[in-house]
Amino acid sequence: MKQNLRTRESGFTLIEVLVVVIIVAILAAVAFPIYQNYVKGAYASDAQSAIGSIYNAAQMYYQDMGEWPTDVLQDLEPKYINIKEATKLQWEFEMLGGGTDLTQITANSTDEMKQGAGNEVIYTVATGKFSGYGFDEISK
Repeated sequence: MKQNLRTRESGFTLIEVLVVVIIVAILAAVAFPIYQNYVKGAYASDAQSAIGSIYNAAQMYYQDMGEWPTDVLQDLEPKYINIKEATKLQWEFEMLGGGTDLTQITANSTDEMKQGAGNEVIYTVATGKFSGYGFDEISK
């Protein structure tokens, strides 16, 4: 009998390892943008919650005073609303309109927010819808 002199070594070939690495890279490239959109939505939900509270407080102010407030901090705090300090550090709120008609409430991110300054969440009173940072990207 003739004995086979070759011994079979176990393990993966270089090609097999490269194929697995390429597949993992493709999956990561597809998943990362989706993950980023969810992170934006999570940060924007803090602003959305605060804007909802601001709008409710503005409605109470309107019932008491007969006009819409023009400034969140001066007109609404602390009698009508108390916004958490952590939220005020990350977002600056502004009311557009005021007086006879309230049209929009906006939140602009500050440098304290992890995603950086310059991100804007907009609540349009007429439509009752949010748009801007964290909202437009998810709905696509």
